[in-house]
Amino acid sequence: MTQVVGNGATEKFISQITDFGIHPSKVHRNLSVDEMVKIAVERKEGVVNSTGSLSVNTGKYTGRSPDDRFIVYDDKTHNTIDWGKVNHQFPSGKFERLLEKMKHFVNDKELFVFDGFVGADKENRLPIRVINDHIWQSLFARNLFIRPSNEELENHKPEFTIMCINDFEAIPVEDGTASNVFILIDLTRKIVLIGGTQYAGEMKKSMFGVMNFLLPEKGIFPMHCSANIGKNGDTALFFGLSGTGKTTLSADPNRNLIGDDEHGWSENGTFNFEGGCYAKCINLSQEAEPEIWNAIKPGAVLENVVLNDNKPDYDDNSLTENTRVAYPLDFIPGAVIPSVGGHPKVIVFLTADALGVLPPVSRLTKEGAMYHFMSGYTSKLAGTERGIKEPKSVFSECFGAPFMPRPASVYAKLLGEKINQHNTVVYLVNTGWSSGPYGVGKRIKIKYSRAMVTAALTGALDIVKYRHDDLFNLDIPTDVPDVPSEILNPKNTWIDKDSYDLSAKKLAQMFVENFKKFENVSPEIIDAGPKLTQ
Repeated sequence: MTQVVGNGATEKFISQITDFGIHPSKVHRNLSVDEMVKIAVERKEGVVNSTGSLSVNTGKYTGRSPDDRFIVYDDKTHNTIDWGKVNHQFPSGKFERLLEKMKHFVNDKELFVFDGFVGADKENRLPIRVINDHIWQSLFARNLFIRPSNEELENHKPEFTIMCINDFEAIPVEDGTASNVFILIDLTRKIVLIGGTQYAGEMKKSMFGVMNFLLPEKGIFPMHCSANIGKNGDTALFFGLSGTGKTTLSADPNRNLIGDDEHGWSENGTFNFEGGCYAKCINLSQEAEPEIWNAIKPGAVLENVVLNDNKPDYDDNSLTENTRVAYPLDFIPGAVIPSVGGHPKVIVFLTADALGVLPPVSRLTKEGAMYHFMSGYTSKLAGTERGIKEPKSVFSECFGAPFMPRPASVYAKLLGEKINQHNTVVYLVNTGWSSGPYGVGKRIKIKYSRAMVTAALTGALDIVKYRHDDLFNLDIPTDVPDVPSEILNPKNTWIDKDSYDLSAKKLAQMFVENFKKFENVSPEIIDAGPKLTQ
């Protein structure tokens, strides 16, 4: 008989565990933070550092393993998933066999369960169950997903189950995986299997991928973005890949945070998928990022940060550039709880153009927004990925290709419909280089980028004059409050105008070539992109 301790040791819960097909010796369900930390220390899974947070080491894997992530191929998914380099196929039969092996592996072992939700909108949330063999990972799940009330927990019935067993490794030749690590998503059985890696972010991003598959069927637009809300209730969204300033620019003292990474846009408005934040800690300073610094306190989980005399050292000598902290959303002062907002009035697409040719700010048409959303252009910057020493131009559709199981056109269509329905204004803000490319020019000052975002959110950009850039097909304001007008036209900042023209045409060509991979796209969207001339 399985012993259940914690919150909700009911016959209903025990029956659910048995029906799932596992028979652990003991299950800890939805324990308090203090209980979880105590057990983690006793099991030597981590230590409490000087901040009171729990420090853990994820071992060999300190980031996601994209080549080990698969989606089960079956009748439900064969025509709906955008199969390819990102979404790898996995046979249904092999998934079933690996699931049975994992169930057998955990029998008579001690397990930790978190029951909760993905999605702050009660009408559109997904009840989930997370099963772990390491308690610190259960604490991570508690911090990152949405925690239930006692009444919700008593009646909880999971629709999706994450079985994340760190100590179980696959045998590739037997199990059909790429390595001993695996992240398998079965959208029919509604199960995610994770093994061989202790990197907790796999749980978070697996469920993001699940939501990105499920919600479009309900007419809900899933988004890889941050969101905040003004004093007057005006919601804004910030899309951008790593290094573009998404976190920095969405953190505004005059606005409250809805969430920093994953959201949905339904008929009710905007809602956070998560109940917490998973912030980078590399080179973290109290002066530059006080909200994250102050969130590292009892209850938070600190990943792979070196301790010196039990004090976290956030500098470059950390175990990895991808050091992280996981903490509940309410650790951020003024965070919106529950984390929901209205229909966004403004959307900001952030890009860091290392070629130095895109304007610092431009206004997009609906079709232009769909084009740039599908393109997802930016530059990978040093520190965002190991091995990146100089910026490299990249395109990541929907500003989050690794997490989007459906074709980009599905999400772009939802974006266009939402813009039409709610008269949302979209701006493209380049936080990259000016007066020349990386190595020659300088990065646009953050105070200017913040001024541009503020002008967009306050409506100041609604009343200024615009000029049209024929090459990039963009409408560029001629004046922005608190921004020098000379930097608004990037060509004016270059000493060598001919070099600017060559670099600008190079980037325009890259946009055009990248967009050719999309099929069955309307001519109006294609025409909204850069215009090459002979």
